[in-house]
Amino acid sequence: MKPHIVATLSEARSALDALLSNPQALAAIDAAGDALVTAYQHGKRVFSCGNGGSMCDAMHFAEELSGRYRNDRRALPASSISDPSHISCVGNDYGYEAIFSRYLEAHAGAGDVLLAISTSGSSKNVLAAVKAAKEMGVVVVALTGRPGSVIGQLADIDVCTPGGQYADRVQELHIKVIHILIESVERALFPQNYA
Repeated sequence: MKPHIVATLSEARSALDALLSNPQALAAIDAAGDALVTAYQHGKRVFSCGNGGSMCDAMHFAEELSGRYRNDRRALPASSISDPSHISCVGNDYGYEAIFSRYLEAHAGAGDVLLAISTSGSSKNVLAAVKAAKEMGVVVVALTGRPGSVIGQLADIDVCTPGGQYADRVQELHIKVIHILIESVERALFPQNYA
């Protein structure tokens, strides 16, 4: 067997163990779940954004809320900012940095929640979305991978999951956090499904 297989899995386990032993990160995950629940309890919406693999995570997060996670329940209003026509239009007319912020300007309102995903914590278009969201009274939950990042510092809640040298370990932790957030929402709003 090639040695990188075991080495990769061991590295992933170490990253997860580091997250489990980080009380600040665990508290941020808990606070992020509460923010989502509060938004839904007040009839608000949830948005998500990111680039590349983080966009895929943003899409996954939204579809699990509007579709189905573990059990049948009513659909929850959640949208990832990933419409190709919107992205190409805004990118062409205003620049790539505006693709997420422009969408929020059109659709978001005070009390909504934005899940802003950036492994580096410095993606310019995600940063622009965070700034726009803050101006609109949207609650910002950042999902980052570097402590003290510019996006994390601007967010209302920064869930920072340092996973090591490369973004793939960070993304592996991000998807775990995303699933915990969805479960937190379901447990609060649909407790009968977890009885």
